[in-house]
Amino acid sequence: MKFNVLKKAGNSQARAGAFQTDHGEVATPVFMPVGTLGTIKGINTRELEKEVDSPMLLANTYHLLLRPGTGVLEEAGGMHRFINWKRPILTDSGGYQVFSLSSNRKLSREGAHFQSHIDGSHHTFTPENVVDIQRSIGADIIMAFDECTPYPCDYQYAKASMDLTHHWLTRGIERYRQTQPYYGHNQYLFPIVQGSVYSDLRKESARFISETDQAGYAIGGLSVGEPAHMMYDMVEVVNEILPPDRPRYLMGVGTPVNILEAIDRGVDMFDCVIPTRNGRNGMLFTQEGIINIKNLQWKNDFSPLEADGASYVDQHFSRAYLRHLTIAKDITAAQIATLHNLSFYKWLMQQARQHIFHGSFPEWKKQMVEKLSQRL
Repeated sequence: MKFNVLKKAGNSQARAGAFQTDHGEVATPVFMPVGTLGTIKGINTRELEKEVDSPMLLANTYHLLLRPGTGVLEEAGGMHRFINWKRPILTDSGGYQVFSLSSNRKLSREGAHFQSHIDGSHHTFTPENVVDIQRSIGADIIMAFDECTPYPCDYQYAKASMDLTHHWLTRGIERYRQTQPYYGHNQYLFPIVQGSVYSDLRKESARFISETDQAGYAIGGLSVGEPAHMMYDMVEVVNEILPPDRPRYLMGVGTPVNILEAIDRGVDMFDCVIPTRNGRNGMLFTQEGIINIKNLQWKNDFSPLEADGASYVDQHFSRAYLRHLTIAKDITAAQIATLHNLSFYKWLMQQARQHIFHGSFPEWKKQMVEKLSQRL
């Protein structure tokens, strides 16, 4: 996968680039909306493409295995055809979902045995079949199987977990090299750095996965409850080692402030449920700060959601109207809020990229972090 760093931000590690997939070019930094089951709750792929103009979508290996199953996806011709999405897709490895099922799973060097949260049926993820499942889904970027450590965890657990992830990675790469894509487009494997919040483990893991010479690299096991400053420290440690000519993906992060701080430290790719999940619960991200649309102060505010917003919902619906829909629990509220928040995240990525090119990213980031940290 060809990746070009087009501009660096001078006294920051921030960079603007682009990588090429068979489903199109992706400009970085980039935020990928989380479409767990191949859809963003409340909106369809046409809206994601036409209104948000999202360049890429994330889907979930664990959930798609359980529903609708790889047989359905293969018969449909892969995820792109199944959901009518012509742009790139990334699938995670299922490792985080297995981590979240701690009471219903068992780990070994062979893999992870777990019970479905839907019907209690038993399944096993191995490094090999996780590659196979993602081949069936047809994502452009697929993730190596890993264990996501909880926070806090002691050093010995974090080291054993990292060693297990590395063992699984070696097997996963071998399976990846032995197999071919199903649907005629290239698929690229990203290994995942682990090591919890221990700098020496993060360095060891970053060196190990860098030596595998893959198309890109991910940083996992963060944003799981640790203080933000620890997350930023680990990102700095890892990015000093990861190859500068490959995209870097910080998994599951995060708030607008988290993302700006990570861009400042050299991260290119992001995903998180925050803009969609929080939007459905009445939280809006705007250029001036965070709005809880349920608050009484918006009852008679007939100004647009975001005067300079990128989406039609920003300019055509008022805060008072969205508050009314939210209080009434109308499903349209979730749709409008989701479109707004995803459009805001897209705007934030575009602005970061422009300021990197213009050489003004550090100053702009400082101003935006102050604004985006406040509640309106």
